Amino acid sequence: MALVHLNKRNRNGLARLHNEMDDLFDGFFRGLDRPFAGYKAWPAIDVAEEENAIVVRAEVPGCKADDIDISVYGNTLTISGEKKLEEEKKEKGYYHIESTYGSFRRELTLPTDVDQSKVEAACTDGVLTITLPKAASAKAVKVKVKG
Repeated sequence: MALVHLNKRNRNGLARLHNEMDDLFDGFFRGLDRPFAGYKAWPAIDVAEEENAIVVRAEVPGCKADDIDISVYGNTLTISGEKKLEEEKKEKGYYHIESTYGSFRRELTLPTDVDQSKVEAACTDGVLTITLPKAASAKAVKVKVKG
């Protein structure tokens, strides 16, 4: 098994390829009777790099904290879980349903190494926030120039 070092440019290329594949599958499944047809990726995710941490926010409306699993392996963050249908009313005849439910899984490559032992997550008002502190080796070091 060969290990490949991905520099920032290669990571951006992989992210672009990932988005193109999402678009391809979205177009293929559009119009089929599937819970997530027409969505790019679910849940929607924002990733921000701060000075000392990577902060990931995911929209998970209707999910409870117990329904979400988070794992970090190397520089890969995996968010998975299930949005459950609260209650099914058999007497109602639905004409149109846009509510999403079912299992989900998102994997993303983190832009830097993180301290896996200090990762924190909270789910409030349908927004999952994951804070991944940067590893000491990934933090910028200021070097004083001698003159």
